[in-house]
Amino acid sequence: MNFVPEKIDILIQLAIREDIGSGDITTESIFPPDLTGEGEFLAKEDGVIAGLPVVERLFSKIDKNILLKKGISEGMFVKKGDVIASVNGNVRPILSGERIALNFLQRLSGIATLTAQFVEEVKPLKVAVMDTRKTAPGWRYLEKYAVAIGGGVNHRMGLYDQVLVKDNHLDFMKKELLAEEIAGISVIEKTVSMLRRKIGNHVLIEMETRTLSEVEDAIKADVDVILLDNMDAEKIRSAVSLVKNGKYCKGAHRPLTEASGNITLDNVKSIAQTGVDRISIGALTHSAKALDISLKISLQ
Repeated sequence: MNFVPEKIDILIQLAIREDIGSGDITTESIFPPDLTGEGEFLAKEDGVIAGLPVVERLFSKIDKNILLKKGISEGMFVKKGDVIASVNGNVRPILSGERIALNFLQRLSGIATLTAQFVEEVKPLKVAVMDTRKTAPGWRYLEKYAVAIGGGVNHRMGLYDQVLVKDNHLDFMKKELLAEEIAGISVIEKTVSMLRRKIGNHVLIEMETRTLSEVEDAIKADVDVILLDNMDAEKIRSAVSLVKNGKYCKGAHRPLTEASGNITLDNVKSIAQTGVDRISIGALTHSAKALDISLKISLQ
């Protein structure tokens, strides 16, 4: 994912209004207006750094004369005590933006670090570690950016760019189509057929499945991705085998397989060894621990 600064301007402005508001009364009361200095961002634990472009954008909004000097590149692994970056300029805006900058940098680095740990666990298997929509409201673009920095792959950004038929959708469709059920055609096939008529073939369709029977129906429906929801490794392996050995009509393609649900660092390798194409993990964003980072000011 390429970082587009303009996409986070609303979030940055919200953070500035929330924290600085009408002014930093402590800093403005203690420090003279013309005092300059340098602030160093220091890693207080090992991890992968993500969010330096966000910090740079933030300070450009607070004071365009503050300069950010990166000590490392985005996505690099740091050890405790390493200098991540420094900011130079007027001390007042540096101190006023300190907490906001750290909130962004710590949160995004935590996500990148956790993602990198999952990616390392599944090496050298060719499986994509993916995020989900389980993100903090307003932070999705940044949190998915951090996943990509950590070596993960982004799933759909929102409800608007890919179809994902889940259990609630199917349960509703079963009731709606019960009266006109046709022998030999599953609810999954009927649902996908209806979707194709309404949205065409230019949008990916992913089908959530909970049983091997539903996997077989999804294969017949010619979906693009089959989501294997909350299946154990043995059942996932069976599902992957069904997909790989399925009989596909001319022009049809083998769907990708995606495991999801209760994936942890302890079991992700065994899930990857089933041969699944993708593993989506909500914990990458909803349960990542912020990386411990501090900002140390020195006056000039």
